[in-house]
Amino acid sequence: MASQSGVLYVGMANHLFRRVLEHRSGKIKGFTQKYHVNQLVYYEEYDEVAEAIAREKQIKRWRREKKTWLIESENPHWKDLSTDWQPDMFW
Repeated sequence: MASQSGVLYVGMANHLFRRVLEHRSGKIKGFTQKYHVNQLVYYEEYDEVAEAIAREKQIKRWRREKKTWLIESENPHWKDLSTDWQPDMFW
């Protein structure tokens, strides 16, 4: 997730659509609310929770430059990937 100004947040969610809605609504107190982190610019899907957690921890250890490279390798313009999502796509 990213803010309009480029602040990055790395996290893991078991229901991505719901989590993105929570970020957008400002329900998540703390870092994401303070810095208005509400745009989905990159995500990965895993079948196993343990794999997702391991990957989250790995990416969190990276420097900003490497995180930026990862985002731009898939989404060079930092487009919000959830812009066109509809609730019926996920329920």
